[in-house]
Amino acid sequence: MSTTADFQQLLRSADLRVTRPRVAVLHAVNTHPHADTETIIRAVRDELPDVSHQAVYDCLHALTAAALVRRIQPSGSVARYESRIGDNHHHVVCRSCGAIADVDCAAGSAPCLTASDDHGFEIDEAR
Repeated sequence: MSTTADFQQLLRSADLRVTRPRVAVLHAVNTHPHADTETIIRAVRDELPDVSHQAVYDCLHALTAAALVRRIQPSGSVARYESRIGDNHHHVVCRSCGAIADVDCAAGSAPCLTASDDHGFEIDEAR
């Protein structure tokens, strides 16, 4: 788990101003993998009760543009955010409950549509 100091350094290394909302959003994304915006807003408000929806949206936009978080949007789902960036991985999504899990790209398999680990899911579609 990353600390506030880690998040501050991450922001500085991306030439972003360090603000309490940005640090709180980074913390929320790290704590809640594949979270939707509403989940992130609730988590940020646990730390900063007066933060606005728009401030969180602005932070997510800035952090995504700086490649500090990754925005994903599985088919039929709202946008979600994750802190796992800089590698080639995919996602499996449960059609029943909506759970999402990371799947590493299977090395040596082209075009990388064979999951290296199915996490107990029955994979019926790959995109």
